[in-house]
Amino acid sequence: MKQKKKIGEWLLSAGVIDKESLEKALKLQEKSDARIGEILYKKGLISESDLLQALSKQFGFPVVEKLEPKNLEKIAEKISLPFLQKARIVPYALQGNLLYVAISDPTKIHLLDEFRSQWLGYDLKIALAAESEILRFIHAHFEKGGEEALDLEDNFDFTEDLEDLRDSMDLANEAPIIRMVNMILTNAVSQRASDIHIEPQEKELSVRYRVDGILHKVLTPPKGIQNGIISRIKIMADLNIAENRLPQDGRIKIRFGGKDIDIRVSTLPTQYGERVVMRLLNKTDTKYELENIGFEKEVYDTYTKLLDLPNGIILITGPTGSGKTSTLYASLARLNDESRNIITVEDPVEYQIDGISQVQAKSEIGLTFAEGLRSILRQDPDVIMVGEIRDEETARVAIQASLTGHLVFSTLHTNDAPSGVTRLLDMNIEPYLITSTCQAFMAQRLVRVLCPHCKKKTSISAAELRKLGLKSLKGNARKTVFTAVGCKECMHTGYHGRTGVYELFVLDEETRHLILTNPGLDALRKAALAKGLVTLREAALKKVLAGITSIEEALRVT
Repeated sequence: MKQKKKIGEWLLSAGVIDKESLEKALKLQEKSDARIGEILYKKGLISESDLLQALSKQFGFPVVEKLEPKNLEKIAEKISLPFLQKARIVPYALQGNLLYVAISDPTKIHLLDEFRSQWLGYDLKIALAAESEILRFIHAHFEKGGEEALDLEDNFDFTEDLEDLRDSMDLANEAPIIRMVNMILTNAVSQRASDIHIEPQEKELSVRYRVDGILHKVLTPPKGIQNGIISRIKIMADLNIAENRLPQDGRIKIRFGGKDIDIRVSTLPTQYGERVVMRLLNKTDTKYELENIGFEKEVYDTYTKLLDLPNGIILITGPTGSGKTSTLYASLARLNDESRNIITVEDPVEYQIDGISQVQAKSEIGLTFAEGLRSILRQDPDVIMVGEIRDEETARVAIQASLTGHLVFSTLHTNDAPSGVTRLLDMNIEPYLITSTCQAFMAQRLVRVLCPHCKKKTSISAAELRKLGLKSLKGNARKTVFTAVGCKECMHTGYHGRTGVYELFVLDEETRHLILTNPGLDALRKAALAKGLVTLREAALKKVLAGITSIEEALRVT
């Protein structure tokens, strides 16, 4: 049997590249995992059409330049949009039992096999298509709002019209651009997105939503309207549309479906244009209650007792996006009554809470966390919240506030609860000040909640759960757990919403004596575990046993 030519050899024999270009690409391939065709294409030595023709010769699949839809409504129920976007594979026509499928990279056999497993009972007819054409087709026919976006392309000539609309302000005020931006915002709200990422790439503009902590690519608007979209957002956020060399921050307020949405906008200049990230804050639906953020009963009982203390510092730790601010707001909401004066200094103030005075830190004019905290102490507060302790100065002012009879809440960026102590020691805070003021450190993470409509029951041995980190589990019987599947209700992710997992480290007399010896992290963690500390991993696995989340999700976040 005659062996097929490799892609590089075919391109050379077809006269598409010369021997020198091939040798250079082969040398580059030695230093990376990239395929030879991909290297040649990215270096501009071959076109996308050349690459597709070479892949067609090697794999025997035909090339389709433009995908035409046929009978898509008959297979709409089986479409998994996140998989199509990830794999760059798309079904585009159905004829009887024959499903026509386009793929951009046939070398990714595992993705093609995964697709086959999702479409058992169909005979697949594979074709090759450009990645840009596959993304266009997904965007036009499967993404929510895709038909409207396609309508924008049909009704706005992005070549001729752009010649007359070189000014970004003009383009931003065109009706199709306004409709596109409105669609991006309203779809994000309806899909429960917490963030919108608008990311200029070399050949496309990517729009991604963060839903339940995970980013999903949802749109690829034409590159030609990139400046118009970004300028429109800057106009709405009251930013300087002419400034594209420096980062800017602004806010947009919209009302959608009876909900007040506050949108925090951040722009950042990049190689291919300004990148925009928008944080969506739903002011209408947000309720901060300690009972509803995921506390296990034992942690809840202990933490609420800490809130009754007259003074001291309670520190919430964890990475960005782990829900620290929500826990702080829920804590303040519980304490918020007419008998207490509660004041916060934050950067930024994400939500306004009635009855609480909230100060926006502005470092550019000297209103830092430390300066804001000093000013708060002259306002006769009972409870103080500092958005984050970032440096020694802020830590010392917070400690002083605690020593003078105030209950202080703040956050630290550490991986677990015992690390909060060593973080303060690293800030040159004396051990005796930590033991005199700090009441507890609580680390937290957010895990995605399994979709109740499609989660699937399975089982796992108790021994395996103990091996994964659930040390408190007794017995040897197999335990029922659930796995993620994916359906229309959860946008085929298998999850809907998030909840918290917590690791609460309360300082007692023995622990305070240990801190006075300036211990290392290992000694602190060992002492905490000896006193029954429930780790983040164990807390997450308890939620697995309760059917709230999956093992994969618990391991991902802890």
